[in-house]
Amino acid sequence: MRKNHRKIAASLALAALASVTLAGCTAQELNGFMPGEVGTSDLGDMVSTFWVNSWIVLLVLGVFVWGLIIWATVVYRRRKNDTGMPRQIRYHMPIEMLFTIVPVILVAGFFAFTARDQAIAEEVYTEGEMDVHIEVYGKQWAWDFNYLPVDGSEYDGNVYYQGVQAEEVRDENGDTTGEINEDELPTLYLPVGAQVTIDLKSRDVAHSFWVPEFHYKEDTIPGKTNHFSMVAEREGTYIGKCAELCGEYHSMMLFKVEVVSQAEYNEYIQSLRDEGNTGAVGDEANRNNQNPGTKVPVIEHDEAE
Repeated sequence: MRKNHRKIAASLALAALASVTLAGCTAQELNGFMPGEVGTSDLGDMVSTFWVNSWIVLLVLGVFVWGLIIWATVVYRRRKNDTGMPRQIRYHMPIEMLFTIVPVILVAGFFAFTARDQAIAEEVYTEGEMDVHIEVYGKQWAWDFNYLPVDGSEYDGNVYYQGVQAEEVRDENGDTTGEINEDELPTLYLPVGAQVTIDLKSRDVAHSFWVPEFHYKEDTIPGKTNHFSMVAEREGTYIGKCAELCGEYHSMMLFKVEVVSQAEYNEYIQSLRDEGNTGAVGDEANRNNQNPGTKVPVIEHDEAE
């Protein structure tokens, strides 16, 4: 009976400690120390949930393994009066099976959940499902955004924005301060709660479109179009960057994402239209299409020769 009471007391103490520990966790800790907050985007919430659950499983496994190590160290430690070598065991089938089956289950489980979430993340809204359709071009070292029209959508479109490379802030002597002028960064506008499909392209070399707080990134590859869809669920300003080494000023290839209300989004689209930025700047502006030496020169000969 005493042993049962001790087990119950130990279990209650452990549960109380876990409750106090979890109650003291901040939102960042509960989000697995991932950037951003829960509720920023649908893809971000799915990724952070998978991340946190993975760490919980691994921590439980770690406690189990460390418990076995400590238990074996204490129970089978060398005593004062022990002499010679301890009895050697060549095979122990239960332990051998444990060391084989548990890793296989873990790997299979992680693979299954990863494949499931990846399949969901790569689902793209079709023409009848999307509210906003945006074409994003990566270029050395900035971003262009084409807001394409969507039939039946209440969100405006058919305008474009061309960004410039991030500018460093300079002091009165012309020296850089190490800061970036965020007001001049290329800015992508998204309406909150809208189903957005983004087409990713490149004008020159491989880049990568990454917004850390959305927990998702996708490459832009020359001659190829990648797609992803998302719903931005929280209004705010989010910093994005290129996550693929793309040349000398790769670190300056920054941009902002402004998640705003529908009214603010339509107002911004109208401001681009008022500036004359109607239509889209497409592949015709790609640098690769304008490189010399892409065709075999043809020499015309006079028939008389």
